[in-house]
Amino acid sequence: MSDAGTPIPMRRFSADEIAARDQEMAVDDTHWYSEDELDALDERDPLLAARIAQRQARIERLRPYQASGETPPLTEAALIEVLEEARHILLRDGGDLELVAIEGSVVRVRLKGACVGCPNSMLDLKNVVEKIVRRTFPQVTEVKNTY
Repeated sequence: MSDAGTPIPMRRFSADEIAARDQEMAVDDTHWYSEDELDALDERDPLLAARIAQRQARIERLRPYQASGETPPLTEAALIEVLEEARHILLRDGGDLELVAIEGSVVRVRLKGACVGCPNSMLDLKNVVEKIVRRTFPQVTEVKNTY
């Protein structure tokens, strides 16, 4: 709320605006930003700095498992964090997804947005979503779309 007690309007950015901003800023998804780099970026573009910091924090939470060679436990919270990476990719083309259920070693998601009815949606499900999920959770045998 502002000083006068009136709500400050929130603006949601579209997937195209986010992708254009990343491209414009030449954000490198493979680069690990130091605290100093994030501070400098925060001066220029606080939204982008926050997005990068959040992405790096998600990766950092999984690092102990990756370093030890252990498989992280397949929990709903951990899976949602991993699915955010896939969502970011799908959002660039107007698609989206949500977690529906974990049934043993099968993960059920619901493709949404432009993914509904898209002829490439099953390829995206297998080549993007399932690949990202299985990279972190090798115990997952399949990712299925639930309509």
